[in-house]
Amino acid sequence: MVELTAGQRQVTDDLDQLLAILPPPLGQSLTDHPQREELLEIVLDLGRLPEARFIHSTQYLAETPVSREMLQYAVDRVGEFSGDNRAGIERTLHRISALRNRQGTIIGLTCRVGRAVFGTIGMIRDLVESGQSILLLGRPGVGKTTALREIARVLADELHKRVVIIDTSNEIAGDGDIPHPAIGKARRMQVARPELQHQVMIEAVENHMPQVIVIDEIGTELEALAARTIAERGVQLIGTAHGNQIENLMKNPTLADLVGGIQSVTLGDEEARRRGTQKSVLERKAPPTFQMAVEMLERDRWVVHLDVAASVDLLLRGRQPVPEIRSIAADGSVVISRPEPAPQRLEVKSVPERPSWRESGQMLPVVDANKEPLRANFAQLLEATLDAPTVGPNGEELPLHVFPYAVSRHHLEQAVRTLNLPIIVTKDIDQADVILTLRSHLKGESKLRHLAHIHHLPIHAIKANSMAQIVRGLRHLLGIEDPSPAESADLSLFSPTGSDDELEALEEARLAVEEIVIPKGQAVELLPRSAKIRRMQHELIEHYQLTSCSFGEEPNRRLRIYPNLSR
Repeated sequence: MVELTAGQRQVTDDLDQLLAILPPPLGQSLTDHPQREELLEIVLDLGRLPEARFIHSTQYLAETPVSREMLQYAVDRVGEFSGDNRAGIERTLHRISALRNRQGTIIGLTCRVGRAVFGTIGMIRDLVESGQSILLLGRPGVGKTTALREIARVLADELHKRVVIIDTSNEIAGDGDIPHPAIGKARRMQVARPELQHQVMIEAVENHMPQVIVIDEIGTELEALAARTIAERGVQLIGTAHGNQIENLMKNPTLADLVGGIQSVTLGDEEARRRGTQKSVLERKAPPTFQMAVEMLERDRWVVHLDVAASVDLLLRGRQPVPEIRSIAADGSVVISRPEPAPQRLEVKSVPERPSWRESGQMLPVVDANKEPLRANFAQLLEATLDAPTVGPNGEELPLHVFPYAVSRHHLEQAVRTLNLPIIVTKDIDQADVILTLRSHLKGESKLRHLAHIHHLPIHAIKANSMAQIVRGLRHLLGIEDPSPAESADLSLFSPTGSDDELEALEEARLAVEEIVIPKGQAVELLPRSAKIRRMQHELIEHYQLTSCSFGEEPNRRLRIYPNLSR
C-alpha cells in the first residue's frame, strides 16, 4: 500500500450505488451533475420538492413534489432501519435516515453521502502512533467519522495492531455483514440497538483481546463509564463526542468524565490563602479517560491538546491553555504552531492632586502633636487593566451570577457598579453561579445548605455585611487579588448618597491613613462626626486592613485609627 502524506488524499464514494436507490428521474439528474463530487446529501420530504445539498449550494432535483411512492421506492432498496432510524446500503458508507409521523410511517428521508478519504490523518499521525487515547471533537459534518475510519485503517494495516470498531449505526464500516474496505484489517462489531453500545464496548474487551477500540459518538453516561473501564485495562481508545471544545465537555455532566470529571472541593484556610482563591473551588476529579484531545475546527485546521489533564486544570483556574494548532500548507506539509498567550495591557491612570493632611486642617496625631509629620511622597499609581476574562477562576462563564443570602443587595449592587465588575446580582437562584452569604448565617443554617445542595451551587461566606467585606468577597469570587493596604480606596463605594459631608469625612479618613497611620505608624484621631458617617469611616478603615474605634460623648464622639504594628 502506498503511504499518503497529509496533503495527498484519495476519495472513494460509491456514489452510483446511492443514486441507484433514488427514483430514476432523480438519480439520473445527479449522474452527470457538474457538482457531483461536492454532493453532501439528498433530502426527500413528502409533499416537498426533492433537494440535493452540495458544499456551497442547494438545488432542486425536480419540479414534482415527493410522493409516498417515491419514498417507498427508496426504502425498498436499502437495508432495514434500526432503532435510531438509520439504514444503509450494503458494503457502502452511505447513510439513509428516516423521518416518521406519529404512526411510525416514513414521511421523509435524508440520504447522506459516505466517502472514504485516505490520507486524512497526516496532521495527527504522530499522536496515533503514540499509543495514547485520543478524543476527536467538532461540529457535525466536520469529518470526525471520516478521520475515525482512517485512524482505524492505519492502526490495523500499517501499525499491525488488533483494532475493534464499535459500529453502532454502521456508519464507520458501512451496512451489511461484510465491512467496507476503508477500515482495512480492523474488525467491526455491530450494535443491535443504540442503547446497548456500552455493553458491546465491554464485550469487545472481554472477548476479542483488542489493542485498540474505536468508538463513534460517545453520548451517554454509561458509554462514558464503559470508556473509562476500557482505558483502565490498558486498551488504546480512539473516540468522538459531540462538542466543539474541551470546555463543552466540562460543562456537560454526562460526558465530563471523559476529561476527568469536575467536583467541588472545600479548601482549608491555609490552602485557600496560598492559592489566593475562595475556599470552595472546582477541581478535576480523576485522570481523564482520553490523554489527548483534537478539536476539529475545519477539515484542514485542528487544535491539539497534548495533555488533556493540564488543559482542564488550567481552564478550572480561569486560565487559557496554549494547545498546538495544526494545519496543512499549500505543498501538503503539516504546519504546527502554538499561539502566544495574550499579553497584559497596562494603562497608566493619572492621580488627581490631593491636599495633605496638614493643609486640610481636619486631623491631629495622637502622639507628638507638636512635631509636624513629614508629608509622604506618593508616586503615581500604575494600574494593570486586563481584558475582561471569559471565565471565572473555577470555569464559570462571565458575567458571574451571584445570589445574595442575608447580604445587603444595595451594597452588593453599588460595589459591582462602582468597580465595574463582571457580576450580575440575581434574585433567581436558578440563574445563580454562586451563593454569597454571611459567615454567621452559614453556621447551622440547614436551609441555606439544603438550598445550595439542591441547585448544586457553591457557597461563599464573608465576615460582615460591610462594604469592605463585600468588595473583598467579590474580588475572591473573580480570582482578583486584594489591593495592597496602601492602595487608595474609591470613596464612592462607602458613601451611599455621595453627599459633600459624607465625602469630606471619608476624605479626611483616607488622608489620615495614607499620610500618617501607614507611613509613620502613628495613631490618628478624626474630627467628631455623626453615627452614620462614623460607620462609613469604619468601613473605609477596614478596607485598609486597619483597626478603628469610636470614643468620646455625643456630639463630640469621633474615630481613632490605629496602625498595624505587625507589619
